Order: sequence, then C-alpha cells, then structure tokens
Amino acid sequence: MQTTPDGRPVPPMYADERPMLEAWLDFHRATLALKCAGLRDDQVRLAAVPPSPLTLLGLVQHLAEVERHWFQGVFAGEDVPPVYGAANADGFGLVPGRGLDEALAVWRAEVARGRELVAGASLDERGRLSARDAGHVGGDGVSLRWILVHLIEEYARHNGHADLIRERVDGVTGA
Repeated sequence: MQTTPDGRPVPPMYADERPMLEAWLDFHRATLALKCAGLRDDQVRLAAVPPSPLTLLGLVQHLAEVERHWFQGVFAGEDVPPVYGAANADGFGLVPGRGLDEALAVWRAEVARGRELVAGASLDERGRLSARDAGHVGGDGVSLRWILVHLIEEYARHNGHADLIRERVDGVTGA
C-alpha cells in the first residue's frame, strides 16, 4: 500500500467500488488521527476557533459516536448505547479525566468493530434507521454503500474543522 509522506494510506487510483470506498474512509480516519498527533491534552481541549466550542478531542469522541451509530446501530441493528452516555450522545462534551489517548483508543475500537460488522457484507445490504434518523433522510433503510459514502463526507467535513482548529492551536497546516 502506498502512503503519503505523513503516513496516511493513499486511496487507489483504480479499484472496484468497495475497496475504493473503504480506502477513502481509511484515508479520512488517518487524517483525523494526524490532526491530533503531537498535541498535549490541554491543546486538544482548546476551542480555538471562536465562537465555536469545537475541540479536536470533541471531534475524536464525536467520530467514535458516528462509527458506533452507523455500523453497530444502523447497519447491524444492535441496541447500543452512545459511547459517551445519553447526556453526551453526540460526543462533543469533554470531561476532565478523559484525555486524547483514551479517546483515540475508544475511537479505534469503534472503527475496528465497524470493520468486523461489514466485512463480507454486500454494499447493497440494508441497515435500518430509527424513526428520528428516517425523518432526516426520507426513508427507514439505507444501504451499506450509503453508510460508507456518508461516513466519508462526515469525516471530510470534520477534518476541515480539525484543520482550522489545529492551525489555531499550534500553527500546523496541511494534510
């Protein structure tokens, strides 16, 4: 596998749909981790782009929630609670005792669980949305293909946020 100079996997230039989607999702996952690399816990807790309260730590926690929700809850139909509890279901809230290392470990575990659940599944297999989620997208079922595309766009959007936050925290740009 080819990697960028910073170690992220380069998505293939030519591939079938499934490997292409998974490669782009992995690229964006690696980008999130890169945005947090080398920072202290106080730096990843900094809401550096006023008036937004977004932090890099909150983004990592949020994307752990996203991974759990879409792969375990929607695709696999598992009844799983939010990673960080019902009071912090979007994952953005920070608690004093939880640092970046713990959040990254939780996020990586959610990524691994999602990979297990979709391994060997057809892109046309369907997951079932909650009534609340169905109201947002107009139906109660989505394909694995839809979920993968949605996660790519979710990561890409939040990696844009992470770019701005990281630059404000310590001046690091790029990636």
